Amino acid sequence: MTDTVATTPHDLTAGGPALTWNEEGLRRYGREHRILSGAVHYFRVHPDQWGDRLRRLAAMGANTVDTYVAWNFHERTEGDVRFDGWRDIERFIRIAGDLGLDVFVRPSPYICAEWSNGGIPAWVSGRARALRTTDEGFLAAVDAWYDRLIPRLVPLQAAFGGPIVAIQVENEYGSFGSDAAYLEHQREALRSRGIVEMLTTADGITRDMVEHGSVDGAMTTFTFGTGVSRALELRRDGHAFMCAELWGGWFDHWGERHHVRSAQSVRETLDELLDAGGSLSLYMAHGGTNFGLWNGANHDGRLQPTVTSYDSDAPIGEDGTLNEKFHAVRAAFAPFHDGHLPPIPAPPRLQAPQTAALAPQATLLDVVRATPVAATRPRPMTYEELGAEDGLVAYETDVRFEAGARLEIAGLHDRATVFLDDERLGTLERDGATSLALPAAGGAGRLTIVVESLGRINYGPLLGEGKGIIGGVLIERRYVHGWAHRILPLDAPACTGDRGADGLAIATFDVSDPADAWLAFPGGAKGMVWLNGFLLGRYWEAGPQVTLYAPRPLWRAGRNEVRVLDTDRLGDVVEIRERPSFGPTEEFIGS
Repeated sequence: MTDTVATTPHDLTAGGPALTWNEEGLRRYGREHRILSGAVHYFRVHPDQWGDRLRRLAAMGANTVDTYVAWNFHERTEGDVRFDGWRDIERFIRIAGDLGLDVFVRPSPYICAEWSNGGIPAWVSGRARALRTTDEGFLAAVDAWYDRLIPRLVPLQAAFGGPIVAIQVENEYGSFGSDAAYLEHQREALRSRGIVEMLTTADGITRDMVEHGSVDGAMTTFTFGTGVSRALELRRDGHAFMCAELWGGWFDHWGERHHVRSAQSVRETLDELLDAGGSLSLYMAHGGTNFGLWNGANHDGRLQPTVTSYDSDAPIGEDGTLNEKFHAVRAAFAPFHDGHLPPIPAPPRLQAPQTAALAPQATLLDVVRATPVAATRPRPMTYEELGAEDGLVAYETDVRFEAGARLEIAGLHDRATVFLDDERLGTLERDGATSLALPAAGGAGRLTIVVESLGRINYGPLLGEGKGIIGGVLIERRYVHGWAHRILPLDAPACTGDRGADGLAIATFDVSDPADAWLAFPGGAKGMVWLNGFLLGRYWEAGPQVTLYAPRPLWRAGRNEVRVLDTDRLGDVVEIRERPSFGPTEEFIGS
């Protein structure tokens, strides 16, 4: 039995890697060790609250935190790579280390994570011919990104006195592709840039997934909810047993129920895994929030966009509340701490309930017409061609049509509100109705189509697909040409105009002592919400999510502004509530 250790071609002044592994398990500097980790994503937590959430993780009994690195969060446009403020991954890692936590970093170009485009920038997926392969264009972009990211992680490794003890090569690759050379490239991309700590891969519990997702030199780990016995059967010779994602809850799509998993169910799987000698990372320990429009989507016969909340029924709630599951996990982890666990932090402080009137400012068409034209082309441009990440894009042209004509949008991604002059004709959706009747008498007018991207697909064969109008717009069999494009602002649009059923509205709250809060929008149909200029996310009467989390650092003493842009129907008020409402529930335990 030989331990597998990290190697590097660099002449680095450092000790050996913290963790080694063989079929008997993990060792930390030669002593038996278990990774007892929980997932907390820095990009889903306000940076002023990183320390609070990590302290709660440590109090749960975790000795490690794992986080993905969302490439598109750092490089929204090509070459503009940011590591400041909310994107200061080094600060997050140092805070974890200062609290005594190890760090498991998952910096793969692809993260899934129910995050927009699986973490791959839209400008990459709009250009590369084959994502997550040895396609030259994709690798060139990944290598340039790694040249900026990995040097920041190297000095934070345990070998240099930092908290990083493990790094993931790729994420669930066995459920996507079979390019073994790509996995080898990713492994060497880490090693050649100075990564010396333990490498891992992570895949689901089928033989095919493990075969195509593993690579020599990286410890194979698993992702599942209740598959301990199956994972043990699939464990590769010489590898320690670890579940890199033990699903303690699940995410939600709009139009579904809120997924939950009982504390008892989680405890049973934890005990089974720990009794088998395994290590684990609970996914999620604290889910956080898909602030802005960072939510991803799935596609299983139809588009399934993920909601703004990423609470995931985690032990540490979206606002930091500790629930029954937290105490169940703490009890399971306690024996590995000789009974000496950090104290449990106090509950979060929440604002008292309050209601404010929502004052309409302008219709949706007013907002469109106040936005400058970004480009004109014969055919509609996609979001990628326009350089638009997500949000709303308006397409406008003048049309003439005969009596009884129908309008069709070919390749609509994802939802469109259609106007002729000032009349709203209807709403079309990608996997629903994509055509509608024009006024029966025929005529002419200004056609405006407001398209909304509901979330970029983060998993499966449709990863990386485009947004906007992909095919074109037809009246009967004839293409409509001559389009003006307007990219609606995502920094709290401001304009005045007519007051209608849809559009822009503002509510104000006076707050003496800022604290966490939950916002609700009774009567509203489908909108985006800004708090003091920060885009919190979306609400949608489709449910299940009712309330949006508004963290304390976004509030200020005095007057606070909530701005809403609803494409369908504005409500009359905005409410501050003390507790979240995620909608009706259903049990989910995974496989």
